[in-house]
Amino acid sequence: MTPDPTFAAYLGRVDDLLGRILREESTAIRRAADLLAAQVAADRLVHVYGPGGHSNLAAQEVFFRAGGLMHVAAILDEGTLLSSGALRSMAMERTPGYGRVVIEDRGLGPDDLLVLVNAYGINAALIDAALTARERGVTLVGISSRRHAEETAPDHPARHPSRANLHDLVDVAIDCKVPVGDAVMEVPGVAERIAAVSTFANAYVLNCLVLATVEALAARGVDVPVWRSGNAPGGDEANARFLERFRGRVRSL
Repeated sequence: MTPDPTFAAYLGRVDDLLGRILREESTAIRRAADLLAAQVAADRLVHVYGPGGHSNLAAQEVFFRAGGLMHVAAILDEGTLLSSGALRSMAMERTPGYGRVVIEDRGLGPDDLLVLVNAYGINAALIDAALTARERGVTLVGISSRRHAEETAPDHPARHPSRANLHDLVDVAIDCKVPVGDAVMEVPGVAERIAAVSTFANAYVLNCLVLATVEALAARGVDVPVWRSGNAPGGDEANARFLERFRGRVRSL
């Protein structure tokens, strides 16, 4: 059967994006993975926060996920979840000071590592989360689009008052390459572009990061606790071996 040309074109755009990440960001991903591996080897959690509507999907992508690290603790703050209202979510991610409250509520400090994910890399909640984490001595990994941040006007209403970009505030920055506006397909007669790519990009980066972290830990001889799907044979039994180790430590578990 001949592939649908529209679907094939979209797949081509996604494939091109992921290919750029593979070619240009592998070194940064490995550097970040070394930081995560050190955390896990010390039996410390890896916190993941995606301030903003669909950026929250990034934290969910690697939390309690088959093939994922049990040491991942997602920060699923209700303020920016779309389930609390889409317009409310956008308003909260643009509210200066909100990201500070979220990080302070988690009590993160010098022994912690935080992965911040937001393709645009500019919103107020994101930047406040980064600035607050830095003040508290937290190790930071950022996943965002350098191009999107640098091509967004300094006075854009989503920006933090400092006008900072995430990639300038973190210990390791991984560029997810998302183009300005996110959507990549054009339909004749339609003014706006269709079909976003940021979820693909963020998920690819995050799963590569987990994969590289597990490789680094295995090379050290560390027995890595990894989730198995509860829907797979023996899944519940495999996960039960580690549950008490994380119950109470991972807030959303």
